[in-house]
Amino acid sequence: MVSLAIAILKTARPRQWLKNLSIFAALVFTGNLYEEDLFKLTLVGFVALSFLVSSVYFINDVFDVESDRVHPFKRRRPIASGRLSIPLALFLSLLGVVGAFLLSYTLSRTFFWALFSYFILQIIYTLWLKKLVILDILVIATGFVLRVYAGVFLIDAHLNVWFLLCVVSVSLFLAAGKRRAELALLHANASQHRKTLGMYSPNLLDSYLSMFATATWLSWALFTFFTDAQRDFYVSRAVAPDLLSSLPLAILGVGKPLMITIPVVVFGVMRYLQIVYDGSRAETPERVLTSDRPLLGSIIIWGLLVLFVIYFLTPRADGF
Repeated sequence: MVSLAIAILKTARPRQWLKNLSIFAALVFTGNLYEEDLFKLTLVGFVALSFLVSSVYFINDVFDVESDRVHPFKRRRPIASGRLSIPLALFLSLLGVVGAFLLSYTLSRTFFWALFSYFILQIIYTLWLKKLVILDILVIATGFVLRVYAGVFLIDAHLNVWFLLCVVSVSLFLAAGKRRAELALLHANASQHRKTLGMYSPNLLDSYLSMFATATWLSWALFTFFTDAQRDFYVSRAVAPDLLSSLPLAILGVGKPLMITIPVVVFGVMRYLQIVYDGSRAETPERVLTSDRPLLGSIIIWGLLVLFVIYFLTPRADGF
C-alpha cells in the first residue's frame, strides 16, 4: 500500500503545483492579498486547479506510456514502469477531474469555464496537438496563461494588457526552453520520445529562446514604465513624507518603484538560459525552480520587491 501511495503521489506531480501559484497573481497585483475573503477564494481555487492539473498528468502518462519508456528519466514514472496500473490511473484521474469541476463551479462560473478550457486544451494536446510542430509550444504556453487568467476570473479583476504580454512572453520562454533542453538531453533519440523534437533544429529553438527571453524582460519593464495617465496607483503612502520629498521625481514618479525589479528579472532570464543549455534540468521548469539556488533566489527577491512596492509604497490598486 505504501509503494502504491508513493506511485500515485509521484504521478500526481505535486511539484508541478508550483506553477499553479500563478493563480495568485491577480490577487497580489490588485493589492488585495490581505483581503481575507478573496484570499480564501483564491486558495480554494488553487486546490481545484491542482486537482485538475494532477488529473491531467495521470491521463497524459497513460497515453505517453510507450514513449516514456524510451526516455532516460520518464521511463521511471510509475505508469511507464508498471508500478501503477492504467485502469487505476484513469479512475483516479476521473475522480480528480470531477472533483475539480464541482469545486470550481461552486466558486465561480467563469472560473469553472477557465478550468474546463484548460482541461479540454490539455486533452487535445495529449491526443493531437503535441504532434504538431510550433503548436505544441504554443499550447504549453497557453496552459501557463490560463492559470493566471483563472485567478483573474476568480476574483473578477482587471488584467493589464502589458502584464498579460509579460505572462505570455514568460510562458513561451519556458515552453521553448523545455523543448530546447529535451533536444539537448535526448540527442539522436529525441524523435523517438517526441515526434516534434525531430522537426526542431537547435538553431530554430535558439532563435525562439532569444526572441522570448527578450520579450520576457522587456514586457515586464514596460509594465513598470507606465505614466500617470495609464496607471492609477503607485502613489506612495507608507513611507515617511520627508523621505518622499527628498527623492527625485524620476524615481518617485507614478509606477516607477517597480523598476527596481528589472535587474532581478534580467538575471533570472539569463540564469534560466544558462540552465537550458546545460540540458540536464530545464526539461522540467518546476524542478529548476526548486533545485537551482541562484534562480530560486532571484525569484524570491523579485517577489519580495514586488510585495514591498505594492503593499508598502503604494495604496491598494483597483486593477492591474
